Parts: sequence; structure tokens; C-alpha cells
Amino acid sequence: MPRIRKLVAALVALLALAFAAVPAQAEKRIALVIGNAGYAAGALNTPANDAGLIAQTLQAAGFDVVGARDLDQDTLRHAFRDFLEKASGSGPDTVAFIYLSGYGMQLEGENYFVPIDARIARDSEVAAAALRISDYTRPLAAMKLKASIVVLDAARANPFAHSGPPLAGGLALVEPEPGVLIAFNSAPGTVAPEGQGPYGPYAQALAEMIREGGLPLTDVFERTRLRVNEISKGAEVPWHASKIAASLVFFERAADAPPPAISSEQTAAIRARPIRDLDAQEAYIAALERDTLDGYSDFLAAYPSDPMARRVRAIIAARREAITWRRTRLVDTPPAYWSYLRRYPDGPHAGDAHRRLAFLAAAFEPPPSFAVMAYDDLPPPPPEEIIYFHRPVLAFDDPVFGFAPPPPVPVIFLAPPPPEFVVLAPPPPPGGIFLLPMPIYRPVPVWVRPPQYVAPPPNNVIYNNVHNTVVVNNVTNTVTVTNQSGQTTTIAPPAQAAAPAQGGAAGAPVAPTPAAAIAPALPPSVAQKAVTLQNQTPQGTATTPSGPAQTTKQVPG
Repeated sequence: MPRIRKLVAALVALLALAFAAVPAQAEKRIALVIGNAGYAAGALNTPANDAGLIAQTLQAAGFDVVGARDLDQDTLRHAFRDFLEKASGSGPDTVAFIYLSGYGMQLEGENYFVPIDARIARDSEVAAAALRISDYTRPLAAMKLKASIVVLDAARANPFAHSGPPLAGGLALVEPEPGVLIAFNSAPGTVAPEGQGPYGPYAQALAEMIREGGLPLTDVFERTRLRVNEISKGAEVPWHASKIAASLVFFERAADAPPPAISSEQTAAIRARPIRDLDAQEAYIAALERDTLDGYSDFLAAYPSDPMARRVRAIIAARREAITWRRTRLVDTPPAYWSYLRRYPDGPHAGDAHRRLAFLAAAFEPPPSFAVMAYDDLPPPPPEEIIYFHRPVLAFDDPVFGFAPPPPVPVIFLAPPPPEFVVLAPPPPPGGIFLLPMPIYRPVPVWVRPPQYVAPPPNNVIYNNVHNTVVVNNVTNTVTVTNQSGQTTTIAPPAQAAAPAQGGAAGAPVAPTPAAAIAPALPPSVAQKAVTLQNQTPQGTATTPSGPAQTTKQVPG
């Protein structure tokens, strides 16, 4: 018996070693990034740059990124189909990320992303001219990937559908599918101001938080909301909802990383305290971080006369109305729409309610008695909330309401931005048609790195140099990499021989491969169209969509 026990013990030990030697399944990361700025109906300042910044940040985090700018309807639809096909073949251990910047719209509870060639004069033209987001998020969710993240940086006051029944402003509150996170740059039913700098506040804040090592996924978006509130002086309040169960971090923080200024225990303790136990400044930030009706209501109960109370009432008003409409639309019956109109006779979704009543062949005016929806735990809006819906679009920088600027974010909630994110330099002009403009890549600290279980994207120069500075020259199509010691390496264009790496350099290894990915690749269908357009261009000129519109420049012969 002792010999059998020893033999069994030895077999168990061997099996344990065998299982320990088997590496965990690598996590694949893929992303689609689109920035539409050159709209025929009204150009935008930042979406192309924003998309380039997010694409580069995702590259550093190990994503295989495809991206493009200024896509018309046909090209945009094909780009989405390309990405869904790629996602379907990536396997269950895949994290998919979609980022869309440009004009967004909502109609009857659905969100739409607008291509640059859209001409939408009235509500009936939205579905035909723009892309319904759920047509792509539902198939993505059905693939049962590890996680799917969909970011709509598109809640803007738009120049469309100004005739006929009005559309609700901003984006519609939606419930994500299992395994999906949905994020907006501005809270449902509200719009953000158009950025005047090289980047919008939301893209800049999101890039900063993605690069922060060790942050769980929900923390990334909660801190993004706080930073955007700070940068925009309260004019923009982002929103997100998640049903992702898997653990996910964009970057890991090494064990020897310097400790944070405020310990995680201290931070957790203050974040767990009831809002009524915090001072007014901390209570406002805590309510904003939690971003729930209960949290905002607790702030008003504790500080009804604080300068932030008016802003919080507007946030509550937008959220209550958005939830009311969402529940109404899910029921989708005449009594449900009559119930909404009883609460919000002139509300943002009154036009949607009338459209649905007409579709259901029901009268706009309800009968003397009908089954009024209870809306569960959602009480009707108090009279003081209705004022926020007397305006066509709700914006948190509307001077009519005289919103006070928010207080600074205490360090206990959010550390100051790193120096390279205080002022971001604009990117150089993009190097070709549809290509995203790529900013100078600034390294992450040496104690921050992509997780080791992530499958490296193929030949990606940003990923291979996360701790180095990377500069792209769009004229010569070369890349200059400067490591932590100040030594530089030049990566030649793919058609040329690459410069040899300088060995012994500190920082991340330099990858001077001729096939290195300098910028995100175009989606396959977009790349085909780019070739077609370039072949159609008269010799001696190069057509390059850039920012507000396409420009044609002479190419020296």
C-alpha cells in the first residue's frame, strides 16, 4: 500500500506540473475606430483626431486596430461588416472594441451613427441615411466574446432633421446585451459641446484612463466621467452601462510600481460612505462617479441649496426622462405612449411617442380611461424638472440655466492628469485617403505594460514600443523611436530596408521590422475603395479627405 500511495502522489505531482506548463489561452484584442469629421451638412473639429488618439492608445494596449476617417454610408456599412467577420473568426477569448466619433442621432429608442454624405431633412429619412447601431452590436453580442466595448463619442447637437416632427437630442438610453459595455460621451438625452482644441475632452480623458495601469474596466469609464466633467467645467457628463462579467484591464501595473498618493483602502473607504456623510464638494463628485438617480437624489437631499444643486437637478431630469422613455418603448403599446405623454406632454420623446401611436393606428389623445403605466419605482417628474425640457436640446453648458462650474475633483477620487495629457499637441496631417491622423506616441511609465496573456498584435510598432516615444513622418513614411535613454532608431517604410536596432538600449525593445504597422490598417473594404479612388485621381494630384472636407493638393513631380 505505501508503494501505491507514493506512486499515486508522484502521478498527481506530474499532472500538476503538466497543467502548470500549459499556458493560459491568449486573449485576442481587436478594434474598429472611426472618426467622421468632414460632413457635407456641417463639419466637425475633433472626431478624426479623436479617433486617431484612441486608435493609437488601443494599439499600445495590444489591440489589432483597423480604423478610418470620413466614411460615406456605403463604405461605413462595409467597414462594420468587415469587423463583424473578423470578430466572428477571432474565438471566444476575444475583446472587441468599437469607437465611433462624429454625429449621432436617436429615433424611437434606437441610436444611429451618421456617415459624412448623409442628407437628413426630416425624421423619416434617419433610418435610411444613417447606421442603426443595434444592427451591429446585437450580432457582436451573439458571438459570446470575452467582452465587447462600444463607445459612441457622438452625442452632439446635429444639423439634421429640422423639418417635421422633432427628434430627441443626444443619444437614447439603451440596455447593453450580456458581455457588452455601451458608453456615450454625454448622458442619454443630452449633447456635449463641440471641442475647440485638437481633441475632444472625452477622447482625451478616455485615452488617459486606458493608459492607467491596473484599472478595472468600469473604473476606466467612471474616472473618464470625472475627468471630462473637470476638463469641460461640467458641460459634458459621460455615461456608460456594462454587462461584462469577465475581468479586464487594458494595462497592468507592475509589482514594483510606485504606490499611489492615496491608498486603495482609503479610496474605497470614502467611496463607500453615504453621500450625506461627505462634504458638499466630495458629495457632488461621489454622486457623479456613481452616476445613479439615487446618488444624485441623495446629493439634493443633503445639499439642496448648494451651487451644484441646479446642475444635479438637470442631470436627474435628463436621466428620469430617458429611463421613462426607455421603459415606454419596451412596452410599445398605445397606453404606454399615452402614459409617457401624460408625464411629458412636450418632452423630448413626444415626437417619438406620436410616431409610434401613428404606427400602431392609435389616437394621439387617450380615451377617458386607460391602464396608466406605473413605471415601478420611477416617480413622475416634479414641476421644477420640466423647465429643462422647454429647450429643444438639453446641454449642461446652456447659459439660460446659469449652471455653476463644478468644483475641482479631490485627489481621493482622481489623481491629476500626467504631464503629457495636460496639453496634447495636434497630430500631423494624415498620410493618405481615409487614414486616421496619428499623434506623436508618448510612452507609458515603465511600470505599466500590456498584460502578458494578451496575444501581441502582428508587427505593431506602437505595441512594441509602449515605453518609448514614437514619431511618424507622413512625408517620408518613416518612424523614429526614442527610448528611455534618448537613443533613436529609424524604421524605414515597408518597401525599404529597415534600420538596424541599437542594442543595449533601456526601455522597451525597438522593433525595426519593415512590415511594422505604422498606423491602424484600413478595413479591407475601405482599403479597396482607397485604391480605386487613388487610381481615379488625375496624375499629379492626390485627394486626401482631411478634417472638415476633402482637399486636393498638387504632388511635386
